[in-house]
Amino acid sequence: MCHENSTFVQQSSKPMMKQLIRKIFLNEHIILCVILINAAIIFAQESGVNSLALSIADLVCTLIFIIEMVVKQVEYGVKGYWRDGWNRLDGVLVLLSLPSVVAFFMPAGILGNLSVLLVLRLLRVLRFFRIIHIFPNFSNIARNFGKAMRDSYGVFAGFIVLILIVALVSCALFRDSAPEYFATPIDSIYSIFRICTGEGWNEIPDTIAEGSSIVTARWVRLYFSLLLVICSIIGLSLVNSIFVDAMVSDNNDDLEKQVKELNDKIDQLLSQQKNPQSEK
Repeated sequence: MCHENSTFVQQSSKPMMKQLIRKIFLNEHIILCVILINAAIIFAQESGVNSLALSIADLVCTLIFIIEMVVKQVEYGVKGYWRDGWNRLDGVLVLLSLPSVVAFFMPAGILGNLSVLLVLRLLRVLRFFRIIHIFPNFSNIARNFGKAMRDSYGVFAGFIVLILIVALVSCALFRDSAPEYFATPIDSIYSIFRICTGEGWNEIPDTIAEGSSIVTARWVRLYFSLLLVICSIIGLSLVNSIFVDAMVSDNNDDLEKQVKELNDKIDQLLSQQKNPQSEK
């Protein structure tokens, strides 16, 4: 009798244990808390606080993420887990953090090169990208962002081509007079991009004008003023406006659809009111 009772208790405890594991590791709020705790741990470690307790706590957080990935694959199936885009992101980030678990149990002398440890610590930080899809309505934001990129990629490409052309022309004109800004095409691209963002746009032409004649200095300032107007005030503002308009166009489409449905219902009501009057 006692043996039967113990067998019954074991059989009944297994489903309860599975249900408890599912509730813990499939709960987004619990996983979010673990991510935030892990972020605080890594912040403390990167601030110079080195202790065995923090290292063990970081290892426990990583193991929780690994168990979560395994539980989800058992729950949804391996194919079902990797079919979902957010699960793929979570899975890749968890796999990237596995070397830090291995490094915890390996003596420091085996790794040898300190740069290997730095890479492992960097991979560990990547797991915090998981937190983005927990934000409310982030899926809608990501979908609208992708739609905006598809709708406005031509404008982005045109703006990049404009930057490249202006950078090459500026490199040819000012390579000798301002080598710190236009020595190579790469330096020139960076300098032109600074002008487009409005950062130090007057510093660059003033530096060139200092070692030039009065006439040349005026032409230099006029040249960069035109660049500021064309590339920054007009170009960058145009790109931003088109991208933002494409981002919110999905909401406008929904509103237009709702307005159309409302107009159709009003037309149906009006037609129903006219029909009884015509029958009379």
